[in-house]
Amino acid sequence: MQRKKFIQTLAALPLMTIDSLSSLENFASNQASGQTMPTIFIGHGSPMNAIEENEFVTGFKNSVKNIPTPKAIICISAHWYTKGTKVTAMEMPTTIHDFYGFPQALFNVQYPAKGDPKLARETQKLLEPTLVELDEKWGLDHGAWSVLKHLYPKADVPVIQLSIDFSKDPMWHYNFAKQLKSLRNKGILILGSGNIIHNLGLADFAKINQIGFGFDWAHEAHHSLNSYILKEDIKALANYQLGSQALKLAVPTPEHYLPLLYILALKNDKEELSFFNDKLLAGSLSMTSFKIS
Repeated sequence: MQRKKFIQTLAALPLMTIDSLSSLENFASNQASGQTMPTIFIGHGSPMNAIEENEFVTGFKNSVKNIPTPKAIICISAHWYTKGTKVTAMEMPTTIHDFYGFPQALFNVQYPAKGDPKLARETQKLLEPTLVELDEKWGLDHGAWSVLKHLYPKADVPVIQLSIDFSKDPMWHYNFAKQLKSLRNKGILILGSGNIIHNLGLADFAKINQIGFGFDWAHEAHHSLNSYILKEDIKALANYQLGSQALKLAVPTPEHYLPLLYILALKNDKEELSFFNDKLLAGSLSMTSFKIS
């Protein structure tokens, strides 16, 4: 927006403070520049991260510092794994406590963000010709709200969830996610929530507080997967099951892994990818997260 036109616009508005004028001018500048919203993959880890303060939670919070407040959020969570693809389309999604054996304080948490039925329908259309079901039953699972609680604690940004179709292979998910890329230019934050290395069956929970502890195979897989991500070697990432024994142990089931492919699919040329929370836990889990901006 030209400064002369901007000033003329201000003249027609009610009296504002200097701070208000500055904020408005910054908003106009951002709109004119066509700023692309960053996109983030977060290793969400234990549901307890929702009510704890630790270095990983600090990483969650820092990931959205210095970025514009999104118009809305689309979350691809490991915990909505369905036959076919669905998108939440209700006005007020419920907070789903999809776990057991944790303290009552965790079950008491509510994340009362609004939904966005209009965005759900837009997403449905963008993903054609794949049939995407508008869902009014699911809500926000802990893969979404346990993270969003720290990113936007006031729950003042509308949220929808996109499910992961368990009948499709990794490369299909990567190509499918590319259709969402235009939403980044409309103020939408697209968030993937899972864990890149996620083998609960082999986890040593007695050492859960030894941050950085990983079995030899987990360290090998961690090094390989981070290298593939940085090199954008999508073929290697999509075909992890054909890789080393370490990779097979790291990803025994795909639901926590696939959200990272959704986020990588949204990356534009020359954008930077930066890791955070990049540590192993309990021998067989990783909290590795990354941001594209």
